[in-house]
Amino acid sequence: MSTTNGQWYPPDWPERIRRLAAGELTPVTPRRAATVLLLRDGAEGPAVHMLRRRTSMAFAAGAYAYPGGSVDPRDERGVAWAGPSRREWARRLGLSADDGTAAQAIVCAAVRETFEEAGVLLAGPTPHTVVRDTTGEEWDADRAALVARELSFADFLDRRGLVLRSDLLGCWARWITPEFEPRRYDTWFFVAAMPHGQRTRNASTEADHTVWTRPAEAAAGYDRGELLMMPPTIATLRDLEPYGAVADVLAAAPDRDLTPVLARARLEEGQVVLSWPGHDEFTKHIPTGPGPMGGAT
Repeated sequence: MSTTNGQWYPPDWPERIRRLAAGELTPVTPRRAATVLLLRDGAEGPAVHMLRRRTSMAFAAGAYAYPGGSVDPRDERGVAWAGPSRREWARRLGLSADDGTAAQAIVCAAVRETFEEAGVLLAGPTPHTVVRDTTGEEWDADRAALVARELSFADFLDRRGLVLRSDLLGCWARWITPEFEPRRYDTWFFVAAMPHGQRTRNASTEADHTVWTRPAEAAAGYDRGELLMMPPTIATLRDLEPYGAVADVLAAAPDRDLTPVLARARLEEGQVVLSWPGHDEFTKHIPTGPGPMGGAT
């Protein structure tokens, strides 16, 4: 459910926030996840690839998002690797310097999920090349096996003799699902240029529609209440708006602040105030007494 704009706002949030404030709700531990903002240049600036989640989904049904998902434990397995070292990725992701294995898993999840959900693969036969075509029955069979967890990403790359191109990714943001949510994710957002020769397609069982859109155009649809989005999605879209080319976005990635954004809830004059640090547009005022979701402003 949303308010006057397209902000995703589930009807059970007010009650869950009240229960958390009263000590009746224990936060679940967030799962690590990764999502990728695939970008390509257009006549009016960069466009980003987005998908719309099916209305039958348990989490963020009907919302526009980017390809992504949670880390698979098997993403820690060794793979042929190009780009910054795992130790350097740990630093970039805000992990401890000796947590290179976890860093690899997050990067692998980003690349794997992009292939699973968009059919785009950031890998190549050498450390300096990228696969030019991922269409056809054999590629689709491998993708389906990855989705079904019948095939690990490490085995997939090894079988095809491919090197993971971590150097094609840039860190962009990190958001953690609020503590009152039953499904929680600690998600790293990455940016990447659409590889030459490949094409996106709706390869995800979780989406019913995909689109290439300019960030400003998608944000305007959100502002009009036409496109439903979660706060991290619209926030990262707005962050992309000033850039005139994909190369400019990628060049800006190393200087991005990856401090995790986590919603806070506080009591104020008989209301629960829900806010996301640094993102005032998402602030909600929720009556503390029983009542319908419509009381939130």
